Amino acid sequence: MLKRTIVGLVLIPLLLVVALWAPKIVATLVIALFSAIAAYELLFGTKLVREPRLLLYTMVTAFLVPVWSYFGCAVPVAVLGILLFYALLFSELMASGLKLPFSKVGICMVAGIVIPFMFSALVRVLCREDGRYFILVPFAAAFLSDIGAYFVGCFFGKHRLCPKISPKKTVEGFVGGIVTAMVGMVLYALVLWLVTKVHVDYFAVLVYGLVGALAGVFGDLSFSVVKRQTGIKDYGNLFPGHGGVLDRFDSVIVVAPLIEVLLWLMPMAY
Repeated sequence: MLKRTIVGLVLIPLLLVVALWAPKIVATLVIALFSAIAAYELLFGTKLVREPRLLLYTMVTAFLVPVWSYFGCAVPVAVLGILLFYALLFSELMASGLKLPFSKVGICMVAGIVIPFMFSALVRVLCREDGRYFILVPFAAAFLSDIGAYFVGCFFGKHRLCPKISPKKTVEGFVGGIVTAMVGMVLYALVLWLVTKVHVDYFAVLVYGLVGALAGVFGDLSFSVVKRQTGIKDYGNLFPGHGGVLDRFDSVIVVAPLIEVLLWLMPMAY
C-alpha cells in the first residue's frame, strides 16, 4: 500500500506537468510510448502472442496511432497504415504454413489499432483550441470514480458486482463511484469557471461525470476479464504497486474517447 501511495504521489504531479504545461508533442509522445507498452503488455504479458515480429509490427503501429492523431493526418494516411499493418500480419499468417492461429492476428489488431486509437483520444482532446481546459476531464472522471468506489466499497460494500471478474468490486462501491465522479466533475467545472471565467453547463458536467464513471467501470472490467482468462495478476510492473499501463489506465482508455465525443455533442463550457 505504501509503495502504491508513493508512486501515485509521483505520478500525479508528472501527469499535471505533461498535460497542462509540456509542449503538446511531448504529451503525444508519452501517449504513443504508453500505447506501445500497452500493446506489449496485452500480447507478451498475457502470453497470448510472443512471436517477435508480430510484437514489433504491433508495437510500432500502436506508437504511430497517437502521432497520427497529433498531426491530424488525412484518412487516406490512416488507411494506408492499416493496410500495411494488415499485410504484415497476414503475411506472417500465410508464411507460417497454417501454424500461426488467426486469433493471434486478431489480438494484434486490437492491441495495435483499437486500443491506441481509443487512448489517443487524449491527444485529440489536447490538440483542440481549448484542449488544455479539458485534457484532465477523462482522468478526473475515471480516477475519481475509482477512488469513490474503493472507499465506499471498503466501508459499505456488501453485494458483489462481478465476483468472477473483479471480486472486490461491489454494487455499493459502483454507486459511490458514480456519485463521486459527478460531484468531482462539478468541482472541476467550478475551478474552470474561477480560473477562466468561461460559462459552464452544469447539466452537461453531471452527464460527463455519469458517463465517465460508467465507462470507467466498463473499461476496468474489460481488461480484468482478459487477466482472469489468461491467469495473470497484472499486465506489467511499470508502475510499482499499480501494475502496468493497462492496469493503471484501463478505465481512461475507455473514458477518453467518450469524453471526446461529449465535448463535440454537449460542450461543458463555452
